[in-house]
Amino acid sequence: MKNTLIKTDYNFSGQTHVYHGKVRDVYSIGADELVMIATDRISAFDVILPHGIPYKGQVLNQIAAKFLDATSDIVPNWKSATPDPMVTVGVRCETYKVEMIVRGYLTGSAWREYQAGARTLCGVALPDGMKENEKFPAPILTPTTKADEGHDENISRDEIIAQGLVPKDEYEQIERYALALFQRGSEMAAERGLILVDTKYEFGKHNGEIFLIDEIHTPDSSRYFYADTYQELFDKDAEQKQLSKEFVRKWLMDNGFQGKEGQAVPEMTEEFCTSVSERYIELYEHIVGEKFVKADINDVESRIERNVNDFLKK
Repeated sequence: MKNTLIKTDYNFSGQTHVYHGKVRDVYSIGADELVMIATDRISAFDVILPHGIPYKGQVLNQIAAKFLDATSDIVPNWKSATPDPMVTVGVRCETYKVEMIVRGYLTGSAWREYQAGARTLCGVALPDGMKENEKFPAPILTPTTKADEGHDENISRDEIIAQGLVPKDEYEQIERYALALFQRGSEMAAERGLILVDTKYEFGKHNGEIFLIDEIHTPDSSRYFYADTYQELFDKDAEQKQLSKEFVRKWLMDNGFQGKEGQAVPEMTEEFCTSVSERYIELYEHIVGEKFVKADINDVESRIERNVNDFLKK
């Protein structure tokens, strides 16, 4: 667990503000530029876990960069450069206070709610008789509020528009973008023998135009199944082999933690953190289709500072 980046405290040239999120630290440069650092922190149930995961930030940053480039014909995005394996630089956007969750299959938190008797999710009607991990007839949108602190909450399309969180015409455009992005991500996953099960997208506005922001199609924001074993495991009511952060959530739940008050995070041994790192690298290699090249992490803080400052000077 040594040489993981779990905290940053930079003072870049032109820096005006810094925001420390659950996983990413975002530095504002001047009025219109952002430096987003994907740290090695890991969160689950909206709780930042106490130890970092080696190479996780690099995996997330490089997958997101790959997919931002591969979808820029669908919707403009905030990315302008990746001066370091863990850093993306881009334009500042005014963020919409909702996250767009697209689900192709009934799994994860949606399955847990369905199993408890829910037959609507974020205003979307769900048919009776579905099984865990069953494919929906068509992908569904189940947005959540984007909380600055604490838990995100499910919300319906009508509630978003009624509360004025997003103007109706802009929300309808965001819906179209989200479904188109999910279609592209599904096609790219299928080329690699994977199924894009569900994912989240975030959007903002820059100079009056809607932009895709943050990360896209990473294991922190998405869930993937292996295509070759999906049907056999589904028919057997067996657990799907998957590449996502869900295995971390299940490990936490198996050890009595779901982020509720009074619960303690179970011990994260070095062996466990290494196994999580290996899963992240495995996903990278599957979805990107190339070998993951580990960056030098002997002094990762100085490396990032040097690379970002060199970029900003240009």
